[in-house]
Amino acid sequence: MGRFGRALIAPVAAAAAAIIISSIALLLSGNNPFTAFNEMWKNVNSAESIVLIINRSVPYYVSGVAVAIGFKMNLFNIGANGQYILAALVAAWAGAQVSLPAPIHVTFILLVAMLVGAAWASIAAILKVTRNVNEVISTIMLNFIATGLVAFLLAEQFREQVTGSLVAQTETLPPSARLPTLDRLFEWTGLDFGNADLLGFLPFAIALGIGYHLLLNRSRFGFELRLSGANPEAARSSGVNPNAMIMKTIILSGAVAGLIGMHSLLADPQFFKYGDQFPRLLGFTGISLALLGRNHPAGIAAAAFVWGTIERGTQPLSRIGIPPEIGVIMQGSFLLSAIIAYEVVKRRNDAAAASAASKAIHEPPPSSPPGQADAAGVRT
Repeated sequence: MGRFGRALIAPVAAAAAAIIISSIALLLSGNNPFTAFNEMWKNVNSAESIVLIINRSVPYYVSGVAVAIGFKMNLFNIGANGQYILAALVAAWAGAQVSLPAPIHVTFILLVAMLVGAAWASIAAILKVTRNVNEVISTIMLNFIATGLVAFLLAEQFREQVTGSLVAQTETLPPSARLPTLDRLFEWTGLDFGNADLLGFLPFAIALGIGYHLLLNRSRFGFELRLSGANPEAARSSGVNPNAMIMKTIILSGAVAGLIGMHSLLADPQFFKYGDQFPRLLGFTGISLALLGRNHPAGIAAAAFVWGTIERGTQPLSRIGIPPEIGVIMQGSFLLSAIIAYEVVKRRNDAAAASAASKAIHEPPPSSPPGQADAAGVRT
């Protein structure tokens, strides 16, 4: 079996396990699994549904990449959620205060979001470097602080001043700060997207994935980051400053996390502002997707699409009396099964590699053909 085939073993096994576990849960709740899965399939197999799934998957993907940057160095940025909600609020407020040409306006908002996310993440980085505070603990605590800070700023400082309104939200972004839909790019295909629009943040997410891949695999920083994660002692011996790498990695992860909410803020017509209805739990989903995708941009993209597909597919189940929470069961069992399957495959590959190395060591070297000199220069 080739490398690609071995890489597919774990996700395929995880998907099968998720279906089996979900079927058991459906049977125990008195529902027919075939009815449920058929209803799910009908809700995801149209062009309109695919567009809605992609729209749902884009912020998940950005979240997964943000978390994966830390995972590559064995750093757990659990604070992506706090970083992105604070970044989205400040970016929404700042974007509504200025008047700029369209491309510059969007760029300005993106930069503000990245700077706020990086600044909030730097608190955990400084605590890690100066006081050796575990980043899991510090980022979880910073999530709570960010939630409270966002509530305060939205209610007291950044709130849209509308007489008689009780809604807490920022001012709506002007048209120059909004990303157009991508529907026109696919008109030639004749596909009917129905009432769905392919939102305009998708190219930014694709560029982020490409940049993430190039940074990790085609740059000195990426090499040092991967080396520090795989073997900290070897990295230190090679002259890599561990504290500097911790600072850079966590801050970079926070900067990317700041972009998680930009899909909703800049491209989704439901928003174009920050308010009580703004998505607020996307950062935690990124942890699951980074684990499922093995911190690889393509793997994270596939995991985000599967995640969005499950959510889209389970939406109509309540209409036929099936609890939509079955989607959460599918997601959880898929994640748990994938982690177990990845570990089993890894151990089998390690055992096979160790066996091959041991066999190579104990096998005698091949004899030289007659008439040729061996290593000692003696003719045989």
